[in-house]
Amino acid sequence: MGPIVNTTCNYSQVMAALNAQDPAAAGKFNSSPIAQSYLRQFLAAPPSQRQAMAQQIAGSPGAQQNSGLIQQVFNTCNKY
Repeated sequence: MGPIVNTTCNYSQVMAALNAQDPAAAGKFNSSPIAQSYLRQFLAAPPSQRQAMAQQIAGSPGAQQNSGLIQQVFNTCNKY
């Protein structure tokens, strides 16, 4: 979870990376105000709080199927 927890990317960069890597997933994400709000809160939080938030999300239903995409987005978001 290092790149996710320690990211320096902002919301726009994360969304640009998501749109580039999986437009369908980005569309689904964009249709969820709750998911958008959570991502904004996550990115505004310090790394210690992000760690707890990331662990919470990892334990939620459906998280495993998206874990590869999430990792890829956070590994590349600094390029956007």
